[in-house]
Formats: sequence, C-alpha cells, structure tokens
Amino acid sequence: MYRRSASRLVSLQTRAVSQRFASTKTLKETLQVVIPAKQEQLKRLKAEHSQTVIGDVKVANIVGGMRGLKSMLWEASVLDPNEGIRFHGLSIVDCQRQLPAAPGGKEIIAESMLWLLLTGKVPTEAETRQLSRELADKGDLPTYVEKLIDGLSPSIHPMTQLGIGVAALNHDSVFQKAYESGIMNKADYWTYTLEDCLTLIARLPALAARIYRNVYKQGAVAPPLNKDLDLVGNYAALMGYGANKDLTEYLRLYISIHGDHEGGNASAHTAHLVGSTLADPYLAYSAALFALAGPLHGLANQEVLRWQLAMQKELGDNITHEDIKGYLWKTLKNGQVVPGYGHGVLRKSDPRFIALQQFCDSRPELLQSASIQLVKKIYEVAPGVLIEHGKVGCVLYHYGLTEFKYYTVIFGVSRALGALTQLVWARALGLPLERPKSVSMDTLQDIISKSARVRQG
Repeated sequence: MYRRSASRLVSLQTRAVSQRFASTKTLKETLQVVIPAKQEQLKRLKAEHSQTVIGDVKVANIVGGMRGLKSMLWEASVLDPNEGIRFHGLSIVDCQRQLPAAPGGKEIIAESMLWLLLTGKVPTEAETRQLSRELADKGDLPTYVEKLIDGLSPSIHPMTQLGIGVAALNHDSVFQKAYESGIMNKADYWTYTLEDCLTLIARLPALAARIYRNVYKQGAVAPPLNKDLDLVGNYAALMGYGANKDLTEYLRLYISIHGDHEGGNASAHTAHLVGSTLADPYLAYSAALFALAGPLHGLANQEVLRWQLAMQKELGDNITHEDIKGYLWKTLKNGQVVPGYGHGVLRKSDPRFIALQQFCDSRPELLQSASIQLVKKIYEVAPGVLIEHGKVGCVLYHYGLTEFKYYTVIFGVSRALGALTQLVWARALGLPLERPKSVSMDTLQDIISKSARVRQG
C-alpha cells in the first residue's frame, strides 16, 4: 500500500514538473522575443550614428596588440578595468544572488549563466531545469568522435585533443548542411547556429571527460549521462568525481563565472573572427580552443600551478612574503614570464578571483591547504596585480584533480558559453565578415610624417 502511494506521488510530481516545463518558454522561444528589439537597436545605430567617432587609433595601439581599441560588437558582457566583468549589467555578486543553482547546490550553474548570456534575462528555476534536460538529451558523443579520440596518443596535449574533437563534431552541423543545401534564408541563420551551439555545449563534457580518462585514467569506464543532472554535474561524474560534491560545486562556479570575458580576449576574438566567415560553430570554436591553448592565455591555468609547485620545492615549507617577493623577481630577472600574472585589462582585483576565494574561505579544509595559502600570500605580495589562475589550479589539486596539463580543458568547456553566445548574436544581427586594415612600419612612418607636416603648416 505504501509503495503504491509513494509511486503515485512520484508520478504526480513528475507530471507536475512536465506540465510546468511544458508551459515554460524554451531558450529558442525566448530569443525569438528578444532578437527583434536588438535588431531594431542595431538598425537605429547604423542609421543615426554610423559616423560618430568613439575613439582614436594611436601607433601604440597598432604595435601593442590592439590593446584597448573599441572595435568589436559583443553583446553578452563588458569588462570594466576597475569593476571587472558584468554580464548584461550584472556583476558576479549579482549573478550569485540571482541565477539558479543546481538542485541541492548553492553555486551558479552553466545553464543559468548561458541563459543570461544569450537572452539578457535571469532564467526561472523551471527554465533552468528545462535547459539542463535539453542539454543532457543532446550530450552523448557520436561513435565516430569516440573512435577518433580513443585513437589519439595519450602523449598529445589534452587541449590539442579537445580542438580536434570539437572540429570533428562539425560532421553533424545543421548550419553547414542547411547552408550547403541552399535553402537557408539569412534571417534563419541564427536558428541553425543556435542548434549547433547548444549541441556543442551539450557534448563538451562527454568529450572533455573522455580525453581525461584516456590520458590519465586509462581503462576507467564512464557512467552514462544522467538526464537529471546539470551540465557540470555530468562533467564531474564522467571524469570520475561525481561523488565529490565540493569539487562539483567548485567546477560549477568556475565554469559559470569564466564563461565570458567580453570579446577582445584571444579565444573569444578568434571564435568571432572565424565565425564571421560563416564557418559553423564547431570550426569556429575549435579555432578558439587553439588560441586558448597559448601560454599567454588559457594555458596559464596549468603553467601557474607548475610555477607554484617549483617555488614550493625550492623554498620549502613556511614560505614568507619576502621569499615570494624574491622568487617573483628571480623569475622576472631571468627573462621568464610569471604565468597568470596580472590581466590585460583589469587594474584591480578580478571579481572572479574574489568569488573563488570566498568559496575557499567557506571551507576550512581548503584554508588549511598549503597551496591555497601560498596563492593568498602571492596576492598580498603583488598588490594591484593578480595571479587569478592560481586559485583555480590549487583548489583542483587539493580535491585530487592533480593533472594540471588538463586544467585548460576545463577553461575550454567554460569559455564556450560566451563565445558561442556571440556566434548566435552575430548571425541574428547580420554582422559582416571581420576585415580590419593592416599597415607596415613604413606606412606608419609615412602617416606620421604627413601628420607632422600638416601640423607645421
């Protein structure tokens, strides 16, 4: 009798959830409402302000990596040098307060951040759960990709393998197939792009986890995707860390708040540039991953932990602030880069670092970790400059995910949220092929000379 009643209760609850989800707008349906207003805003900007000057270009910009030039349209986030990142106007603290967490969890999850990035709206609990289920339903890897990844040598860097796997997934691109068929209207580009982007985001955990198992846990069998789990919950489980609730929560927070950092960083810009050729999202994001793999960008995730471990080995236990200062100067005077040291735009503490630090501060076992204590000391030694990635690596290391060559792969899973969001918006807004003008040093010298003559006379 009790079992029948309990079974009936579960059935009623499941039916209620299904009915609630059925009455909830999907991500695509929400975008169909949001996009026309943005299209009209862009139309007005072009018609009324296309010749408005918003800045000037100096020689320093051209020879200095285009640093600081306002030359890209990027909808999902804006990075302020002093305040840090804002997602559609919301700070990281705002997001932590407003975006739904996983059932039973406290941290932001990738689905709620993705919804915010794409629509500019905070999702409801039901919308978040519906998106989680949609991604879980799409999350299994095709057999041909499994065979491809399994055939790669474990000695190939995990980021290289991730880029290869993402590129191979374009075999199933609905955008590419529709474009090649000649039946796709430009107004529909965004819908096919959205389908590809959601499928790619959904499959990244299975792909990234398969690479992890092949390289570091050979012979380990992955569990099947749990359709009731969120994206990162499944990712942790597929890597073999599903029982570690704190690590899972940490990964949820990390992947969510690192999902977008406006469009000028190397990986985001690469995805946008390649996407502007109308390459499908798989090709565009695979290119972005190879940019992320550079040591001046995402690879700092692994390099900074290597640098910290080398410091600990050389200096031993009970490292003082003076010890750290001396080691920093030693690294710099040897002509070496301090991995993760500072940020290209930020001039104050990175809010992402602060959020991860607060995660650690709430867990006594993390505060006792020598590696985490070291990161906090480095932060204190270098005021105004921040080793942001250091917190990432040492927390993962503490929880047993010690293979730091893999850390950039986690960053790659995260950064897909923002880069792929922009691809959808680029297609919805009809943004053109990106084609800036380049100049030679001789051309620059001629421009400088002409400018000087004009001033003189």
